Amino acid sequence: MLKKPVCGLLIHNIGSLKKAFYIFLLLVSLVLLVFCVLFTWRPYLIRVVRYQLPDANTYKAYPQVVVQPSDSVFHFAKAPVMRNDLDTLSVLDGADTLVSFKDYLRNGKISVFMVIRNDTVIYERFAPGYSDSSLTTLFSVGKTMVSLMMGKALEEHKIKSLDDHLLQYVPELNANPAFKDITLRNLMTMQSGLEFIDTNGGYIQAFLSDEGKYYYTEDIKKELLKVKLVNKPGTVWKYKSIDAFLLTWALENATGQKAAAYLQDKVWTKIGSAYPATLGLDHQDGLANMASRFQSTAIDLAKIGRLYLHQGIYNGHQVVPKEWVKLSLNTAGEKPVTSKGWQRTTQHYLWWIPQQGLNGDFAAEGMRGQRLYVDPLTHTIIVQFALRGAGDYPYRKISRYLSGLPFKYPPHAKPPVKNYQ
Repeated sequence: MLKKPVCGLLIHNIGSLKKAFYIFLLLVSLVLLVFCVLFTWRPYLIRVVRYQLPDANTYKAYPQVVVQPSDSVFHFAKAPVMRNDLDTLSVLDGADTLVSFKDYLRNGKISVFMVIRNDTVIYERFAPGYSDSSLTTLFSVGKTMVSLMMGKALEEHKIKSLDDHLLQYVPELNANPAFKDITLRNLMTMQSGLEFIDTNGGYIQAFLSDEGKYYYTEDIKKELLKVKLVNKPGTVWKYKSIDAFLLTWALENATGQKAAAYLQDKVWTKIGSAYPATLGLDHQDGLANMASRFQSTAIDLAKIGRLYLHQGIYNGHQVVPKEWVKLSLNTAGEKPVTSKGWQRTTQHYLWWIPQQGLNGDFAAEGMRGQRLYVDPLTHTIIVQFALRGAGDYPYRKISRYLSGLPFKYPPHAKPPVKNYQ
């Protein structure tokens, strides 16, 4: 038989275990209750938890609408001998370290990298399963498509002026005083002054961010109706998707066409595109997520670069007004709204324009390393698709190297390493 002190100790321990178990159940219940309240309050958070940071396949979870290609296809020539010497060129990566370009491709999980000069493909690398005709999600490159569409709508007088107020085109927003003084130009320059919480600042902020909300919501317009104004329009630049959503809404109302139909009729079918593009919708027949859910092939995205390289002209036809191309890419006399990287890139009418050194080049950029780069000085177009991206900005060095022109990085790079992992 157990002695009484031992029995008492055993009973005490069992009681303590029961108490701990009940506390554990209570904590689990509270956590579940919190998540239930959160998911009821913000249903899109279920998709944030499920998908987290969007990747190359996340867009497939939402309805897609097809943007049909041209009836007559433009074909880039292919060089008889590719410039594979590019693989040994040293370029800066995101760690500010010089690495071989071959390592840059590997470390950034680059799926497609193409260099086109004078309408001839002179370098191409494809990860297994990819080609120049692989449909790929390009995230914020879609914002640049909004810029093209805006230029066309202005030419057609569907949009009268960038200085028009947003509410002239989207009266549905009249009930919210935050939109009272915002112009289309404020949106094109991302100076709307509207509140937007990005993903910086830790896991909780990323979880509750507006970046996640607007990517995963199933009703973008409903969320836009609730936005607050935090700065006077036209005074503070902040990179944010909602400005592109509002421009898309305005364009659809002004043109009487859905974004996909307008992009197709006015741009995509006019540049010699070979393959369909797609736009992701927030729900069936809903608003196109032009800010981050645009899908294209590399070979056709290069034709957008070619269009702007030729001042908006394709095959003798002015697809996008020459004045709009010039306005979009020329920052002369303007104070840059931001300065990113050694090349001091600023955003301008939804394009990215380097300010450092000899300039004139420009780019469309998307998360995880999606890039369209154009260098008029060397008649070069570069398309990069990636699963992650290696960071930095090797495109200017590559275009100058392949054209036989000198190039030097600013004097801050680390020494090259032979086996960068």
